Amino acid sequence: MRDGAAGTFVRVSDNELGRFLRLCREAVTPAEVGFPSGTRRRTPGLRRAELATLAGVSVEYVTRLEQGRDRRPSSQVLVALADALRLSAEERVHLHRLTKPTDGSSVCLGASPPARAVRPTVRALLDRLEPTPAVLLNRLSEVLAYTDGYERLAGPVGMLDGAPPNLARFVFTDARARTAYPEWDRVADEQVASLKREPFRADPHIAMLTDELTVVAGLPFAERLETLPGIPKRSGVERLVHPEAGELRLAYEILALPDGDDQRLLVHLPADEATSDALDRLNGRRPGALRAVNG
Repeated sequence: MRDGAAGTFVRVSDNELGRFLRLCREAVTPAEVGFPSGTRRRTPGLRRAELATLAGVSVEYVTRLEQGRDRRPSSQVLVALADALRLSAEERVHLHRLTKPTDGSSVCLGASPPARAVRPTVRALLDRLEPTPAVLLNRLSEVLAYTDGYERLAGPVGMLDGAPPNLARFVFTDARARTAYPEWDRVADEQVASLKREPFRADPHIAMLTDELTVVAGLPFAERLETLPGIPKRSGVERLVHPEAGELRLAYEILALPDGDDQRLLVHLPADEATSDALDRLNGRRPGALRAVNG
């Protein structure tokens, strides 16, 4: 295991609750909830009035929420909106998080510096994961620690450059990222969603990073910050082009550590036999050291 080293400006609004509700409303088709689709709809998904009807609230109140003029709906209203929008459990958790006070009236994680210390048991866990590519990240996507397997995977690509290395910065500010990730747009979406897991404007550390990336990366970052909900995928498959091993298909799992750690563990496994063989060669291991998780 190794430790990591300890455009045009576009100002985005801090109305994350309203933005999230609008995106979810536009993602629900009328047919899904029993409304006629019609042929003259100018709004994708549900109209505000239709959501209000389903949730049992006034259309004026839905408008106030989406415009950011009311940011503290009651639990009953949140449940009604979540039911009407058919939100998943993870989306409901995110909706609740977006209603947390952002005026400093309560103690929140955002007031504390991002965690950079690694607990001994987490270090031991990373050691046990060898030769699996695994990396420990904090809420700023800073690289805190990683396995040798991750270093052989990410180092030649350039992900571990920087002091400290930061995956969000790499994706948006390093030209090598677009070569490394054939599906760069999807990876960029996930990086922004990860930064927005909490009401990010209430966290001065994340706000500083997002302001920096808005200036340096410009619209590719700023537009995502404005339009994407903050719900990163916990698992999936991504393609990575390695300068020595070629194109790899990597299944990933994101494992959250206890809340007090403010950290998450990202683990990669080969998604097919060709990637399994390539990682074995990269790690100098016998065939089958890292088994493919999909056929």
